[in-house]
Amino acid sequence: MTFKIPETISEAEINLLVKSARKNKLKAAIVLGFYQGLRVSEVINLTKSDVDMPRGFLHIKQGKGKKDRDLPIMKPAIFYFRFLPLDVTRQALHKAVKKLGKEVLRKDIHFHTLRHSGASFYLNEKGIDIRHIQELLGHSRLSTTQVYLHVNPQQLKNAFNEAWK
Repeated sequence: MTFKIPETISEAEINLLVKSARKNKLKAAIVLGFYQGLRVSEVINLTKSDVDMPRGFLHIKQGKGKKDRDLPIMKPAIFYFRFLPLDVTRQALHKAVKKLGKEVLRKDIHFHTLRHSGASFYLNEKGIDIRHIQELLGHSRLSTTQVYLHVNPQQLKNAFNEAWK
């Protein structure tokens, strides 16, 4: 079985989307989808009480598979927790992200694109181990996480060249 690797967008493009979004709640949803790796249902169900700033964790209740998980709070997301709860429907959020992607980036993106892009960003730009990304995304199988990740061919080459120095 072959999987089509989903398209990703860069952190610069995320920042452009956030800057271009008119509503703070949409900005928050974009940031949480990308930096926290959240699914659309997780974003719309998030409340201020799920944010534990003293411990530095975000509690996700009843994610996919009815599993709870705690995620480290990512610094770029901190400002946007003030807009929780988002009080938006799943459909409205999908529509807003798709529309903004077309207007600003001239790309056909979906909310899930943010999650995919964030995972690839952590792997390629931040050098986070794939097992940690698996935990962030709440995947029980590593193979699921691997489908999400775009490995930059030049970075792959550099990593292996480094191994042979």
